[in-house]
Amino acid sequence: MEESQPAPIDLEAIRERYAYERDRRIRPDGARQYRSAAGEFGYYAKDPYTPFTEREPKTDGVDVLVIGAGFGGLLASASLRDAGFESIRLMDEAGDVGGTWYWNRYPGVRCDVESYVYMPLLEETGAMPTERYAKGEEIRRHAVRIAEHYDLYRDTLFQTRSTSLTWDEGQSEWIIETDRGDRFSARYVITSTGTLTQPKLPGIPGIERFRGHTFHTSRWDYAYTGGTADGNLTGLADKRVAVIGTGATGLQAVPLLAESAGELLVFQRTPSTVDVRDNRPTDPEWAASLKPGWQRERMENFLAVLAGEPVSELLVTDGWTATVALQRNIISGAVDDSLSDEERALRDELDDAATMNRIRARVEEVVADPATAEALKPWYRYMCKRPGFSDHYLQVFNRPGVTLVDTSDTQGITAMTEGGIVVGDKEFAVDCVVFATGFDTGVSGVMSGTLPVTGRDGRGLLESWATGPRTLHGFYSHGFPNLFHLGALQNANSVNFVHILQEQAEHVAAVVARAERAGAQRIEPTAEAEEQWLCTLRETARDTTAFQAECTPGYYNGEGTRSITGFSYSPGPVAFHRLLREWREGDMSDVLVHETTAAEVAS
Repeated sequence: MEESQPAPIDLEAIRERYAYERDRRIRPDGARQYRSAAGEFGYYAKDPYTPFTEREPKTDGVDVLVIGAGFGGLLASASLRDAGFESIRLMDEAGDVGGTWYWNRYPGVRCDVESYVYMPLLEETGAMPTERYAKGEEIRRHAVRIAEHYDLYRDTLFQTRSTSLTWDEGQSEWIIETDRGDRFSARYVITSTGTLTQPKLPGIPGIERFRGHTFHTSRWDYAYTGGTADGNLTGLADKRVAVIGTGATGLQAVPLLAESAGELLVFQRTPSTVDVRDNRPTDPEWAASLKPGWQRERMENFLAVLAGEPVSELLVTDGWTATVALQRNIISGAVDDSLSDEERALRDELDDAATMNRIRARVEEVVADPATAEALKPWYRYMCKRPGFSDHYLQVFNRPGVTLVDTSDTQGITAMTEGGIVVGDKEFAVDCVVFATGFDTGVSGVMSGTLPVTGRDGRGLLESWATGPRTLHGFYSHGFPNLFHLGALQNANSVNFVHILQEQAEHVAAVVARAERAGAQRIEPTAEAEEQWLCTLRETARDTTAFQAECTPGYYNGEGTRSITGFSYSPGPVAFHRLLREWREGDMSDVLVHETTAAEVAS
């Protein structure tokens, strides 16, 4: 018996369907359709996990201030500790370390990158994840483990937001002021404030009128729901619960909500791709067989595969490594130069269509009701939205008491009333609304203006960046000595961003240690080095504008209003890390400044 062949792909028909689905979701207000959890909605951002603690303001000085206690800040501090620095202060608005993993404690939360490569410093701290995709609480506790292992709790300021950074030229140090009345100094400042901490809300008309219970997934209200991140949400047993948002958070939270709620309504504007997750416990025999250095090897192998670099062996086999070529439409990395741009684009589009056809077919196989299955099918190119993975989400819609409410025809929810949610001309009465609507991007740190930075000659950082960010390698800027930024801006990127942060942390620590050994007065790139790096970024940039313009509205394309082209180093993270290593082998004369300060001259 002959095997059935897959149906031929009609690219023109798929393109037309994608365009139709995109156009009916695009809204004229773009990203303005969301509102920040601030002002009258500031209570959505309140910390439900750690009671506020009063303390006396700090007026001392430290060698290094690290702003942000997520994995980026922890890795920077750990690398500096390894380099011999003792006077390190961590500061964060949260009540403890962990960053995103401090805030995200909703039911079902896990990493979506294999934990053996995602959770950093496993060998250094003697840890091993219990599952291939670790639970959020296990990841949060690992962040605590790192802080304890490197003695980082010795000098921390939690529940504290920096309100200004001002360079003191006479003393060659930064003056830091905070919302807790602190005014202290630091010779070096490293910012790692991330983008996944400040919850955002949908700007639904009448949201303030709703009289039921509401909260955001990143500030989960277990006092109301009962239970834990493992489920058993007994407080919802007699409640009609609505979830707004079906991205990565929704995929994880909905299954456990469905088990506990009296009735569950899932409000969806655009369905996520839902591929197989294939989670499983860590095999103790496999863990025992690992040789020293295994994690670094596995992380670098995974990064190389995702970056399109040649490898002799595939150490991680998952949904990410199966779609490497498709990720080039958004994520930086090497491309196949054996084909012309047109040939490569056609090949990738055919592969993309085959992948999405398979994902849509899985929906049909799992979801029993044809109308619900049709609404759950994602009609867009694979990397238009962050890919999703779950072995439980689609199955939820076969349960009694679970209803999918598709809002694509009305471009989202129409309104909220005192007792429910309105879509078009239909109102759904609910007792509780859970906002799984993600985080504001660009609202924390120096890029947002929420942390004013004043460098040499009283010049503000955002003023200096009026025509666009200006850095060397994404880390530091001319006119702002001893100030480092961690993140993807003009740097590298990958789906396993913790690995990127680890490379950045090690690089910054190496530069600071080199400056100390060389007796450099400050670390500051020359204007020429900064301009040369901007030229390099422009010359190597791949234009993804056309791809993103054809995508359904979402985070990657600013809800259909912009492109992220040129955001990071296009040749990819492996090439970028190689570039940094080669640069560190030089004399670093384009950032190490040896000169006498005004204070030293006066003395």
